[in-house]
Formats: sequence, structure tokens, C-alpha cells
Amino acid sequence: MRIASWNINSLRKRIDRLLEWLTATSPDIVCLQETKCTDEQFPELALRTAGYHSAFHGQKSYNGVAVLSKMELRDVRAGLCDEVADDHARTIAVTIGDVRVFSVYAPNGQAVGSPAYNYKIQWYARLRTCLEKTEHGAKNLAVCGDFNVAPRDEDIHDPVLWRGAIMCSDDERAAFQQLCDFDLKDTLRLHHPESGLFSWWDYRMLAFPKNRGLRIDAILANAALAAHCTDAGIDRDMRKGKDPSDHAPVWAEF
Repeated sequence: MRIASWNINSLRKRIDRLLEWLTATSPDIVCLQETKCTDEQFPELALRTAGYHSAFHGQKSYNGVAVLSKMELRDVRAGLCDEVADDHARTIAVTIGDVRVFSVYAPNGQAVGSPAYNYKIQWYARLRTCLEKTEHGAKNLAVCGDFNVAPRDEDIHDPVLWRGAIMCSDDERAAFQQLCDFDLKDTLRLHHPESGLFSWWDYRMLAFPKNRGLRIDAILANAALAAHCTDAGIDRDMRKGKDPSDHAPVWAEF
């Protein structure tokens, strides 16, 4: 089974890229982020024609998450499990076979210490609480997405330059680690401890050709599922070509 995750940065704008990639790589499960479309605009029929069932939680122009699967989806839950009023479409959970899958798009945070930053830290705590309340007994659990955090210095092209900056600050890293403390393993690091592996590159200043990136996308698996992880990687080539997303897909095989 191959699980992939991709911040596609506008699904309708890049639907052809997505369909070509699905044909070329044939993942069993795909988590998407930043779909940037309402539920009515979601290209469900095109994806069904390509062989994928889909569940989605969107909003106009911003955010948006989805899960695609070759198998039937069940027990779909959009949003977090708490009663906090939040109109951001950032989380969707589904069950596929015996695997519970989350597609998440963590807040960016904008600037350290800003209201958006505080919302980000609180959002991480809410996600961890929801996992504790609803998924503690899950046999196999995968939490996939754009976490907007580079967990370690190895995940940053220039750790000195980025130290303390947004996506690399101590509090953000602590929030990510607290999430992982819910029995979640970073699947890429099970197989690739080396530095220089990134999933996001700014559109500006030739960041991609110079490989000046961050690894902020991940597939996290609980211990039971991670024990079956045979490989993991990043489809860097999907950042190339005309009008790409600023993210590359990440994947793990089980």
C-alpha cells in the first residue's frame, strides 16, 4: 500500500497535473491540502473516472483538504472533533480498510508571536486532543499533510538563517513533537536520516533550482502501521515544469 500526501496549492488549477501523477505513480491513498475550492467545485467525477473515491472538506479560495482512495471510504469526519468555532477547512479523517487516515493542513502562522501564530500553536493542541479522544484505539493510523513546521535542522537548507523564524521556531517544533508523542513516527526519517531532503521551496529567488527548501510535509504513522513501512520518499520532480505547486508530494509504502 502506498500513501501519498501533496499540498497541491489549488486543485482546479492543477487537476491535469494531479491526474497525470496518479496515472504515473498509482498511489492507493492520497491526502491533498490547499485544494482551494468549495465542495461544489471539487472535481469528484474526474477523480472517480481516474479510479479514486474521494472525501473532501473545502472552502472558497483558501485552505481545503481531501482524501482520495482506490478503496471505499467510510466514517468520514470533516474538521476537528471539538466544539471550537472554526471555519477553516484544515482537517478531514476517513477510514480505508483497517487504516484511519487524516489529511491535515496546519496553519502557517504568518509571523512568530502574531495572533495567527498563537492560533497555530492552539490548533496543534486541538489536533492532538482530538486524536486522544477519537483515535486512541485505532489499529493503524496515518496523519498526513502539510504541517508547516520543519521538525529538525536537517529539514532546513540553512538552519542558521531560519533559526527562530516561522515554521522553524522552538514553539512550533515543540507543538509538532507533542503531536508525534501520540505514538506517531515520521515515516521518511525511518529510512532517510540525511539532510537535504525538502518538500517545499519558495517560488521566489530561484529557491527550487538552488534547493533552498524546507521539509514541512510528512506522513506520520502510529507504531503499528510504521512497523510495516518499507520505504518513503519525496516526488521532487513534481516541483518541476510549468506552473507547479510550491510543494512536492511525499509518500510512504507499507
